[in-house]
Amino acid sequence: MSLISEILPLSHIVLDLDVSSKKRVFEQAGLLLENEASLARADVFDCLFSREKLGTTGLGQGVAIPHGRHASVKKAVGAFFRTQEPVPFDAPDGKPVSLIFVLLVPENATNEHLEVLSKLAGRFSQKAVRDALMAASSAEEVQRLLSEE
Repeated sequence: MSLISEILPLSHIVLDLDVSSKKRVFEQAGLLLENEASLARADVFDCLFSREKLGTTGLGQGVAIPHGRHASVKKAVGAFFRTQEPVPFDAPDGKPVSLIFVLLVPENATNEHLEVLSKLAGRFSQKAVRDALMAASSAEEVQRLLSEE
């Protein structure tokens, strides 16, 4: 099992999320992780929003990886959202995003945090992967695409 598949169960993958802003994405992440990972919705939102104030987590090419550390997180947890319509995310290329991977880690998980971000950035840097994620019709397909080494 890969590092990504360990932190991204199928129940944490949402396809065609109907949101119109970065704030709504963070709210939906909070709701999902409250229901699926027993994290407080407000903690998730505040953690992501605080990190975003430091600088955008939009990578460009329609991708964002909002992430953060929080004391209430006991082990790394991820969520993947593909939005119905692209969402403004202040990405360096100025383009809105549709592929969003939310990552939360414990406050002291430096190496794991960096390893996951590196693996995700590598996957998302490949146009074929981005195209396949946009066309994916199931959570299983998304998990497989993101987890491949």
